Amino acid sequence: MYIVAVVDTDKCEACEECISICPQGVFEMNGDSKSDPVNGSECVYCESCLGVCPPAAITITEI
Repeated sequence: MYIVAVVDTDKCEACEECISICPQGVFEMNGDSKSDPVNGSECVYCESCLGVCPPAAITITEI
């Protein structure tokens, strides 16, 4: 199983809530001031980020 976290940058409001809540440090802000799952391989599918993202810009998928 491989887990992929994706941020829809068109929806991202740069609130940094996902960065604050992620226990694995998956997200960082990119140069466009948007959340970026730069450490996506560290995602443990806890779904914490999904619950705090106001515009629902994050999706997590198992492949």
